[in-house]
Amino acid sequence: MEHKAAAFSACTRLLLTWVIGLKAAEPRAAGGGWSSDSDVRLQDGGLCNIDVLDGSSLSHQQFIQRYAFSRPVILRGLTDNTRFRSSCSRSSLLEQYGDRRVRLSTANTYSYRKVDVPLQEYVDVWLGPQSADVLGSETLYFFGGTNVPEWQRLLDQYESPPYVLPHTSAALSFGIAGPGSGVPFHWHGPGFSEVIYGRKRWFLYPPDKEPHFHPNRSTLSWVTETYPHLPEDEAPLECTISPGEVLYFPDRWWHATLNLDTSVFISTFLG
Repeated sequence: MEHKAAAFSACTRLLLTWVIGLKAAEPRAAGGGWSSDSDVRLQDGGLCNIDVLDGSSLSHQQFIQRYAFSRPVILRGLTDNTRFRSSCSRSSLLEQYGDRRVRLSTANTYSYRKVDVPLQEYVDVWLGPQSADVLGSETLYFFGGTNVPEWQRLLDQYESPPYVLPHTSAALSFGIAGPGSGVPFHWHGPGFSEVIYGRKRWFLYPPDKEPHFHPNRSTLSWVTETYPHLPEDEAPLECTISPGEVLYFPDRWWHATLNLDTSVFISTFLG
């Protein structure tokens, strides 16, 4: 009996170790290998005062009438990008593109400095969490610069949002960024942004309501120093988007982004 009890106890410990191991691996697996228990994460996703809709509930005509030229919207379940998401896991990207060079830009409103490094080096050296006191001109950020033949095989797997605007064509821009990173307020033409892994917090203002910000201060510093003291009439539209959610921003809307986790994302710019 003692031998059986000891054997049962050993099996129980082995089973518990296996279960605990699986639980410990879940966050990293769920994040495509981009996040782990040791990562710095910004837990506060903030409020959401932007319309969030199921993509199947919004026709193309309704999108044009309600949002295309007037206000942002977040859409869920627009497309099935399971294959693209799998290709964007840390292991898959580094295996396929680790030796390919990516173009990094300074993360300030006017990105002047450009640096080309192998993707593996960017992930190993530059992808760490950002602190609020680091200037945008001192932060290198991978977003864009992938519209070249060697990246086309990856981009071809992405299914863009089905909504189109009259007289525009789409251009894709792919990126990877660490927690606390982001781009401060700027504006350009309309587009969609989708998170593949991680979470990205958005802040938006209409074209006629320029926000108060320093073009060389990071979004993280704005969130910690300026945002809490904004009067109610200067509060932005904002929301945090997660994997499978797509945010649409209209033409010339001011917007800033803050990556709450290590994030992989792709934008469809309409020009």
